[in-house]
Amino acid sequence: MSSVSRRNLIRSSVAGAVGLATSASVISRRKGEIKSFVDTGKADVDTSKFDPTSYLTSFDYGVSSVLPSGQTQREYNITATDQEIEVAPGVYFNAWTYNGTVPGPTIRCTEGDRLKVNFYNAGSHPHTIHFHGIHASNMDGVFEPVQPGESFFYEFDAAPMGFHLYHCHARPLKRHLHKGLYGAFIIDPPEGRPEAKELVMLMNGFDTNFDGENEVYAVNSVAFHYEKHPIDIQQGELVRVYCGNMTEFDLLNSFHLHGNMFKLYRTGTDLDRHELTDTVMLCQGERAVLEFKYEHLGKFMFHAHQSEFAELGWMGVFNVKESTLA
Repeated sequence: MSSVSRRNLIRSSVAGAVGLATSASVISRRKGEIKSFVDTGKADVDTSKFDPTSYLTSFDYGVSSVLPSGQTQREYNITATDQEIEVAPGVYFNAWTYNGTVPGPTIRCTEGDRLKVNFYNAGSHPHTIHFHGIHASNMDGVFEPVQPGESFFYEFDAAPMGFHLYHCHARPLKRHLHKGLYGAFIIDPPEGRPEAKELVMLMNGFDTNFDGENEVYAVNSVAFHYEKHPIDIQQGELVRVYCGNMTEFDLLNSFHLHGNMFKLYRTGTDLDRHELTDTVMLCQGERAVLEFKYEHLGKFMFHAHQSEFAELGWMGVFNVKESTLA
């Protein structure tokens, strides 16, 4: 077996045929690793602790109130905890989480809302919450690390509308992100978006043997979950996917849709301008809103268009059924 790591292979790709041969060896090794956890004898993960299917459509709008000015305020409670999570049947990962899950809760609001986020660190390391978007420096979640057992209150107006992310920005940043401290942050436009079946998909990976490379890839943390449990959609129904990349150790991740094309709204900050495609590449922290309708019935795959990622867990299926829509 080659001793060259996958990371070094990427850096030395100009080596040509020799590098390609070594890459094939490493991919073969990783396919063996994925087989070892698929064959643990356990049929599925324990969804009582985290259900990736429920997560797709679970949105946290906070506790809503109206300020004297008439502005809507939304208040959220987020706690950082150390938590063991199951990333494949019988395969566990010691994660750092927001509210006990990876990804953390999907925070949702409307542009212009006043957001108040009560953050408590119940974990074993200093943590923060850094929100993508526009806010004051002292609300940026970078310069005010929250020590274990301490709290911090973030308060800012939600802007701009679009699909954003939030994550820990404590150092070492790579470790805090890879361990699972991130989530989706959706700011709806004041006029809203067209009615659709909305799904949140955060692409991620897990280094289960601490070698600095991911052995497991997924959408919403559980390898092959949406292949084992296809996502039901209706023929002709507008589907909106909030797709973001929080994968550590890899430069890019991707989303490819079978049997269809989607409208690609990068960052979701423009309701009109889009690209029509079936594949999108995203670096870490990049995100997009994807919209599509299926004309044909049946099962259609979606997956990373890096074959290695797909074979190591980042694969799912849409099950298109006859419409019951009025």
